[in-house]
Amino acid sequence: MPKISKKGILMPESPIRKLAPYAEQAKAQNKEIYFLNIGQPDIPTPKHALDAVKNHDLDILSYSPSSGFDSYKTKLAEYYQKNGIRITKDELIVSTGGSEALMFAMGSVTDPGDEIIIPEPFYANYNGFATASNVTVKAVKSNFEDNFALPAIEKFEEQITSKTKAIVMCNPGNPTGYLYTKEEVQQLADLAIKHDIFIIADEVYREFTYDGAKHHSIMNVEGLENHAIMVDSVSKRYSMCGARIGCIVSRNKELMKTAMKFAQARLSPPTFAQIASEAALDTTNEYFEEVNKEYVSRRDTLIEALSKVEGVKVAKPKGAFYCIAELPVDDAEDFAKWLLSDFDHNGKTVMVAPAAGFYSTPNTGLNQIRIAYVLEEKHILDAVSILEEALKAYKS
Repeated sequence: MPKISKKGILMPESPIRKLAPYAEQAKAQNKEIYFLNIGQPDIPTPKHALDAVKNHDLDILSYSPSSGFDSYKTKLAEYYQKNGIRITKDELIVSTGGSEALMFAMGSVTDPGDEIIIPEPFYANYNGFATASNVTVKAVKSNFEDNFALPAIEKFEEQITSKTKAIVMCNPGNPTGYLYTKEEVQQLADLAIKHDIFIIADEVYREFTYDGAKHHSIMNVEGLENHAIMVDSVSKRYSMCGARIGCIVSRNKELMKTAMKFAQARLSPPTFAQIASEAALDTTNEYFEEVNKEYVSRRDTLIEALSKVEGVKVAKPKGAFYCIAELPVDDAEDFAKWLLSDFDHNGKTVMVAPAAGFYSTPNTGLNQIRIAYVLEEKHILDAVSILEEALKAYKS
């Protein structure tokens, strides 16, 4: 039999999706499942975005330009400018989701054997993108006890070698919900300039910030023009995960010229999804105010409920819609599987994401889970009560 590639064998499974067979088994047993494992908002997609697709007048479903439709890029640049990020349409390329934008960025700045530095825990697919690019992840661990704030900048500098090409950050963070301060963003920027490396900033949760805190974009740091690469997506912002539209943004002309080659190689981003995404840009601020109010309420409900469960600790997020919880178990993945395969409470159970998959350091986060608070509050409360009963039964 022909051999599978080493790269393919090393490609990590998604901690978010790899328990799906257990969920299917639970469904077959007629269990009702609360899905807290995946960041799929239940917030309705803006109607005008859906209507733009329904009411199209296309005769031919043709390719778009490799960089995306000019009308969408123009409107997208205006969106960034309204949000204080001075970007022109020529400084962005439309991608098939934020994932492809990350692949474009990694492909443009790294060669096989190079290294990237990421504060952990981090979005699990960064590991996958690095593996696909034959790049080594060097992790700098943040701490549960301080809500996963940026580790001391000296820890990052200790990891920098001649092979280091970029620091990758997610702000606000997935899976932690941590929102970096202006000072923390500046510290990373100073380090990138000092060592002449890139910063790849995943800013897809920009709108979701709480408690009066503000998002600080890497694109607004003075002097970082040739070092900053921003990755973005419509998935969470407009509850359009299925659209698969994102973008890569940089003022570095050579970087964007290189990324364009990758964009040309995959031909073009999807036409209908760009039509919906362009229309979504007409969404009013009131929409985001209401959505943020909803997520704050859900977050507070979840944190309060979890804090009452014996043995459970939870870090309070200031952005996105995720949190990390520590459970009184030795192996959260085994517990997560057991929840689906062997447990139910009144015919219901819960699906969570084991947090070990959000670390690259082995044997880290083994007793942690990531929870996405993307359900209505009544369902969140029910899910936590089920989790509480499950922990009692699992320990016994």
